[in-house]
Amino acid sequence: MQELEDRLKRNSLVNVIHIDDHIVESNKRYNTGFAEWYEYYYLQWNIELIKKDILKKLHCNKTEILLLFYDRTTNLMTNRKMVVATDSILLIEGIFLQRHEWRKFYDYTLFLQCSRTIREERVLSRDSYIGDLHARMDKYKSRYWQAEAYYMKKENPLQQADKIYHVSE
Repeated sequence: MQELEDRLKRNSLVNVIHIDDHIVESNKRYNTGFAEWYEYYYLQWNIELIKKDILKKLHCNKTEILLLFYDRTTNLMTNRKMVVATDSILLIEGIFLQRHEWRKFYDYTLFLQCSRTIREERVLSRDSYIGDLHARMDKYKSRYWQAEAYYMKKENPLQQADKIYHVSE
């Protein structure tokens, strides 16, 4: 993602939205009584709020929008203003972006395809806040990878993407 952003910045103004900056407070996405994968896919983000407050506004060429950002240290959402030049490129980065509720707002979609082995190595080497290697693997198995499998089947992002980029490292 960083490589793409850097390349685009050589010739254009670029704004980036990281979808994980807009997750909801932990009590809305953990221990809700639903399966962990369901919480991650359906409850991690306020799907309608992102559609209304980010995607619709940006699609209508709003140059200044107020966004809710999640602060992991306080577990609170705070408002921040984002200024987007009308002639800029907006990159939205994250998982599950091609869900049907959001897809129509994109001009172009790029799907980064990465092997399961590489993804496992990456998450096990970073996400130390989850716990030791065993705790990280358990969480990914019960929460993230099940939600990912559901997304791949439900939304078929490989078929919907304008371009598929195969990540090899």
